[in-house]
Amino acid sequence: MPESKQKKRKIYVLDTSVILFDHNAINTFDEHDIVIPITVLEELDNFKKGNDTKNFEARQFIRFIDKKSNNNSLQDWQSLGKGLGNFKVVMNTTPQGLNAEQVFGKGKEDHKILNTALFLAEQEDGRQAILVSKDINLRLKARALDIKAEDYETGKIKDLENLYSGKTLIEDVDYNALTQFIQDGTLEAKKILKQQPLSNHYFILRNNKSSILAYYNIEEKIIEKVEKQKTFGIIPRNAEQTFAMHAILNPEIKLVTIQGVAGTGKTLLALAGSLAQKRNYKQIFLARPIVPLSNKDIGYLPGEINSKIGPYMEPLWDNLKFIKNQFGEKSKEFKNIDEMVKDEKLVVSALAYIRGRSLSDIIFIVDEAQNLTPHEVKTIITRAGENTKIIFTGDVFQIDTPYLDAQSNGLSYLIDKLKGHKLFAHVTLEKGERSELANLANELL
Repeated sequence: MPESKQKKRKIYVLDTSVILFDHNAINTFDEHDIVIPITVLEELDNFKKGNDTKNFEARQFIRFIDKKSNNNSLQDWQSLGKGLGNFKVVMNTTPQGLNAEQVFGKGKEDHKILNTALFLAEQEDGRQAILVSKDINLRLKARALDIKAEDYETGKIKDLENLYSGKTLIEDVDYNALTQFIQDGTLEAKKILKQQPLSNHYFILRNNKSSILAYYNIEEKIIEKVEKQKTFGIIPRNAEQTFAMHAILNPEIKLVTIQGVAGTGKTLLALAGSLAQKRNYKQIFLARPIVPLSNKDIGYLPGEINSKIGPYMEPLWDNLKFIKNQFGEKSKEFKNIDEMVKDEKLVVSALAYIRGRSLSDIIFIVDEAQNLTPHEVKTIITRAGENTKIIFTGDVFQIDTPYLDAQSNGLSYLIDKLKGHKLFAHVTLEKGERSELANLANELL
């Protein structure tokens, strides 16, 4: 390769967080070269055992590196394949100039990774060395040392402000067309809309005299009326909640996402809608990812497994209790819910403990989905069997895991990638309905 072209090729230094997010990250940097600090391999060794997604990512990456090296020395550049750059492993090194361990202290693996980037900048004859990490603080430390640092961008939503909301307000709809729609319940889309909408898109159609809720039926290519309906004791309180319940109850829609801040009714609507369809499915699964304090595994907590995960599942039980309380204790509905829990027809569980299961003939509600990676979301959906419906709920702006953000979490990724598919519907809930006090906190605090 000509020297001028070689110098244009960048060197990307991958942090452990990038590999645990996406084991295929090494193949996403085009013609540029990749360096894996030996410290990263050591950290991956600690993650290779277990059933969590990060354990899977660690194992897949280790296998990939083993296969690509072909028994050659990893201290020499190895090709990643046609059209891609090379990769190698760099030992713990001490740069001649600025030293991260002298600046930030010894004994921390992150500082060894920073030293790798500093060493490469000195040794690689003018080639730019860039640290890639999902760890914001590590990127800040790198920039403090004048190391160029970037987030791993693959899979990130570029235009978060315009993330698909699933609904559109149309003002000044023709009075005659709207009157006909109210009478008939259906209407050709072209009589109201200037262009064909996305599948299962929702509308608030309004003129100065009346308004109506509707959605686009892609199979019939018509707009249909959406009626507010009481579902297992729960009545939607606004247009968006009405849309969400319609999507949950629609048997043609197999995948639903509901996004919104705390108190907008995401989980409550999903659970009520699922209970209303209990005769159509063998089980209802309600699960959420566990994000422990200090990012420690729940094994650190005392007690048996049920007592360990109990505090994380309590919000889900609260929603179930709220629905039960819509009925009297002696009512058929109240007793049915208790029987479903007893017979495991309704299961509340940590997401980690249903991994590997075949999701057939069930409604599967995944709460707090913003704390999942795109790969974790894909893994869940690809396990769907016959007669399965999956509902993801969450708030993309309330991330509890250290290496995700509003643009890179699995819920945002899912909404952006699947919008417009006939099996998919999404609704963003905007108005809090928990209480006036909760709304005050969301708006002003």
